[in-house]
Amino acid sequence: MLFFRTASFPKHVLIIILDFFKMRYILFFVFLLAGNQTRVYSQQVLSGTITNEKKQPLAGSHIHAGTFFATTAVDGRYVINGIPQGNIPVTIEYLGYKILDTIIAIQNDQVLDVSLQPDVSQLSEVVLKKTVSEKNASTQELKANVLENYSSESLGDALKEISGISSLKTGSTIVKPIINGLHSSRVLIINNNVRLEDQQWGTEHAPNMDVNTAGKISVIKGASGLQYGGDAIGGTVIVEPAHIPVKDTIFGKTIINGATNGRGGSISSSLSKGYENGWNWNLQGTFKYFGDFEAPDYVLSNTGNREKNFSGNVGYKGENQGYSFFYSYFNADIGILRSSHISGMSDLIRAINSGQPQIIRDFTYDINAPRQELQHHLGKINYYTFFSDASKLSLQYSFQFNNRKEFDLRRGDDRDKAAVDLDLMTHSFNADFETNSSEKVKYKAGISAAYQNNAANTGDTQVRALIPNYNKFDVGAYAVASYQTNENLVLEAGLRYDFSHIDAKKYYLKSRWTERGYDRDFSDIIIGEEGQQWYTNPVFTYHNFSGSLGAKYQLNDKLTWFSNIGIASRNPNPAELFSDGLHHATGQIELGDLRLKREVALKMSTALHYAGDGFAFEINPYFNTISDFKILIPTTIILSNRGPFPVWEYRQVDARMLGIDLTADYDFAKNLNWHSTAAFVYGEDVTNDRPLIDMPPLNLNNTISFKKENWNHLVLGIKNETVFTQHRYPNNDFYVDVTDSGEPVSTLVKISRPPKGYSLLHFNSEMSFDVLKKSKMTIGFNIQNLLNTNYRDYLNRTRYYADELGRNFRIQVKLNY
Repeated sequence: MLFFRTASFPKHVLIIILDFFKMRYILFFVFLLAGNQTRVYSQQVLSGTITNEKKQPLAGSHIHAGTFFATTAVDGRYVINGIPQGNIPVTIEYLGYKILDTIIAIQNDQVLDVSLQPDVSQLSEVVLKKTVSEKNASTQELKANVLENYSSESLGDALKEISGISSLKTGSTIVKPIINGLHSSRVLIINNNVRLEDQQWGTEHAPNMDVNTAGKISVIKGASGLQYGGDAIGGTVIVEPAHIPVKDTIFGKTIINGATNGRGGSISSSLSKGYENGWNWNLQGTFKYFGDFEAPDYVLSNTGNREKNFSGNVGYKGENQGYSFFYSYFNADIGILRSSHISGMSDLIRAINSGQPQIIRDFTYDINAPRQELQHHLGKINYYTFFSDASKLSLQYSFQFNNRKEFDLRRGDDRDKAAVDLDLMTHSFNADFETNSSEKVKYKAGISAAYQNNAANTGDTQVRALIPNYNKFDVGAYAVASYQTNENLVLEAGLRYDFSHIDAKKYYLKSRWTERGYDRDFSDIIIGEEGQQWYTNPVFTYHNFSGSLGAKYQLNDKLTWFSNIGIASRNPNPAELFSDGLHHATGQIELGDLRLKREVALKMSTALHYAGDGFAFEINPYFNTISDFKILIPTTIILSNRGPFPVWEYRQVDARMLGIDLTADYDFAKNLNWHSTAAFVYGEDVTNDRPLIDMPPLNLNNTISFKKENWNHLVLGIKNETVFTQHRYPNNDFYVDVTDSGEPVSTLVKISRPPKGYSLLHFNSEMSFDVLKKSKMTIGFNIQNLLNTNYRDYLNRTRYYADELGRNFRIQVKLNY
């Protein structure tokens, strides 16, 4: 494992990385030629059908034959080409069923049909996948305890386990995933096959879902997830519940967490029941309670959080059809760092320029303003049926209701009133059809429709709405197909069309309307007048096409090459179009622009995956060019009747991003493993010839783990997390006049400059014990920020005002029963 004395980024390293990008295509041709020269041995075909104990097909089963891999189609069939002769280890897995692990002798083409048996001990395995198609993309798998380690944290925290994924944070509890430098509306969150609609446009709006509901998580980098939407310029995160087998069984899990930093913890519990006749149900709940978190040298006042979450599911799985009913409720109360809201201009500038919190109080569990109150309801009904030719039709209706309240520092009778109160209601319908025309060709197509209504409760808040009332209609259609040309090459292609129409009603201050030049460009949308405000009716319609082409080529039995090119289009979201005032959760004024156009991104990526005895690696370079890329940048500070606030404006530029993700695993000794990830993004504002704002800096993670199964499954690990200084950033610093001794003094506000890089150490450990007859208890202990290092993260919106979290001791007790 490598440890770094400095987190600065040497220029010569950047030159080497850029040179590598120039050479990557040559390297792949070399690998291609080398791979073909090594394939001189005889190659055979392994095929068959995977079913359950009732002989029903298990679509999506994983089959590993040596270093080769496949998944079953909807009819349970699979085909693996190019297997060399000899004794080959074969592993067959399906979530919730016993793993088949055997060795077969391959001399000729062979058929292996398997009927898997239910096994509740496997129900909580989590798979983190980089693309939706396992035939045409590399995969990365994590066992259940990896995700369970984040039981008291968030989805954004868990996803950082994958190289190329970082997080955009507001304080310590609001975490959004960043995929290859892109976040918010550019990353789709699919929760139980429902596109999450929770006002995800805000930089401080974390996904409103409980990570404890996940049975499997998949990550698609780029525009390949056409089934879910054509606007996933960054990628798609797919969260699926655990599988319940068709068997008379009952099982559950309880996880209890306790932490010293925040002086709180969480408890999450689930119970699932399956029946022989195909019926099943599941109940799950989580409760979190934390007080103020602490930096190494002081309390981060007003940063506590609470969560009360619940979900339930009832379903039926028949021989030819099935249906399910699902409901989830997410409730959170989140404190915002008190020091990020300051009443004086000089205090605000001093906080930004000096880096010291202006307000430090004693620890408390109280959550006061500024804070967020969030509620999210999600319900869905799903039906599917199989046809005689193994085709499958799925129909789904879903409903979501999201209420977001943001509380600012208000006085008098308004003290307990929310400053922002938004109700977002979404109805959606999906129909998907998939079939196999042959063993080599597979198709999937579908349509979707959605209606969304946003209501700003200004009567209760007595504040002009940041996001206005609007109605939005969306209709989409997609088709994807895969074709296996020969035993080494698989091709995949997809196309999607989306129609979107948004109809809004919004008040604008006449002074702001003129200041932004809307009197020249949008005078025709004025429908009324009220005092010093215009009442307007902005209406926008968009037509978007998205597409993807992908390929997988098996160079030899250990080396696989993946390649993908995709185009995606994203419409401006409501915040980018309509923001016009104080965003209370961030303590900043945000200004949208009615002139914003849709983004169009073209992303090319390739990956080389090697899996040998005791060593594996993956290298994934990519290039992404985005026209009319929308950015939010700071421009000045405005003094309002509630204090001074930085002003951030949405702008559009043409952008270019290139980067590389690396992953490596090495069993360098018995019971010892080294795991390493690295990611680098080079973002450029092509329009203005300067770096893009908020690009993740180079980051490295190295972990050494010791595992001893016969010592009660003992695991010991030490992790080094290194984030380099981001030297590439746009200079958006500005001057404002600050009164000093009665005279205005022009003062530079250093709002652009990233903090120094940092290097952290973390420790983790756990042991498992059999309790009662069929239960297992796992006790874990870990330490985050072991050395209690002072640091700030460039991608944390509160980095101007306070340090990140200090040392944190955590204990976890997991009981599977």
